[in-house]
Amino acid sequence: MTVRTRFAPSPTGYLHIGGARTALFAWAYARRHGGSFILRIEDTDMERSTPEAVQAILDGMNWLGLRWDEGPFYQTRRMGQYREVIQQLIDEDKAYYCYASREELDLMRERQMAEGLKPRYDGRWRPEPGKTLPPKPDVPPVVRFRNPTSGLVEWNDLVKGHIAISNEELDDLIIARADGTPTYNFCVVVDDWEMNITHVIRGDDHVNNTPRQINMLKALNADIPQYAHLSMILGDDGQKLSKRHGAVSVMQYHTDGYLPEAVLNYLARLGWSHGDDEIFSMDQFCQWFDLDHITSSAAQFNTEKLNWLNAHYIKQADMDMLVGDIRTRLTDSGVAVTDVPALTEVVALYRERANTLNDLAGQVRFFYDRPQSLDTAAVEKHMTPDIMPVLKMLAAELEGLDWTTEMVHQAIEHAVVSNGLKFPKVAMPLRLILTGGTQSPSIDHVMRVLGKQESLARLSHFLS
Repeated sequence: MTVRTRFAPSPTGYLHIGGARTALFAWAYARRHGGSFILRIEDTDMERSTPEAVQAILDGMNWLGLRWDEGPFYQTRRMGQYREVIQQLIDEDKAYYCYASREELDLMRERQMAEGLKPRYDGRWRPEPGKTLPPKPDVPPVVRFRNPTSGLVEWNDLVKGHIAISNEELDDLIIARADGTPTYNFCVVVDDWEMNITHVIRGDDHVNNTPRQINMLKALNADIPQYAHLSMILGDDGQKLSKRHGAVSVMQYHTDGYLPEAVLNYLARLGWSHGDDEIFSMDQFCQWFDLDHITSSAAQFNTEKLNWLNAHYIKQADMDMLVGDIRTRLTDSGVAVTDVPALTEVVALYRERANTLNDLAGQVRFFYDRPQSLDTAAVEKHMTPDIMPVLKMLAAELEGLDWTTEMVHQAIEHAVVSNGLKFPKVAMPLRLILTGGTQSPSIDHVMRVLGKQESLARLSHFLS
């Protein structure tokens, strides 16, 4: 059997992290087994689906590098096929027209609830009882699937284990609306059947759809795929991760300065494990990935762990890619990046200190955008009256130096020793004047990269 998986998002919003994890697992399972990964856009919700959301899904998949083998297939372009299959089911007495009005259905449910029953369609327009009902030529009917009325629907869920649902719990699902439009659950069945999907990997919010879909597949004499329902993802706050949590769109992570490698690596470990391995490439992930080690309990998103992984991948990132990204982020924030100092040197100096690319861009901004003001509290703490003469003496000595890290360090050390001070007493105010803050790599390294002319100009501006 050739493995065929699919990712089938509805374009009613952006590709969020939960959907990205589903796509990753379906993609990896296909790769592990030498199969095919299909992208399907389930856009039958005409009112909520938008071209912008479709593009956001494609952008998110491309940014993550989850390449599909077939598709994208759009359900709205397959309406003719769905209608043919609906007619086939009607012809085979496996589906039927239902003329019940909304008012009738509301009264039916009210009566059932008053009797303590589960509200459900009572099958009044099924072929047998429907023969006794008066025709309604002025009412456009819906089409309902004729669900079995006895027995169990069973499957071995590859994540949740054995699941069995009584057919008595399932009513006759509408598969075509009154205007002839096929419904979501029916379109999914036809697509999985005709696209030969062997493994349906999706969120566990679809568990309730599965028995209905299995019954429809059986009615079509179609092969039943294996199902794996992934548990939900909880946010940092322990609540269900959803679009309302804010920055959960995949492309928002790009905007916030995360690398796709880090996001993928993190998602791979969100509900799945391979021993104690935390950091691994996607090639390695595809070699390891199976459905046996997916937890059936909810996974909790941990931003600190994602930041830790992202910091690792920033340290390992290709320098040309990193420099290009930081240049773009600085330019977009209004900073003109000049040739001096070289951005490559700047990024190399700071890449070890950043959790995100936004962190990195923010930390190196001062090289190209001279700080206009200094933190008042830091000035009061470090720019004490007794240190000002020392800084002026240091500035004078720096004027005549060959500008290397070693020579700058020696000059600072000389100012420290000759004045009976400790190194931070001089380095901290120096760092504050040059960078605008109190955190940086060794100040002598910073000054060497910043350059002699700019370093002395900033000192002179502050000390004059």
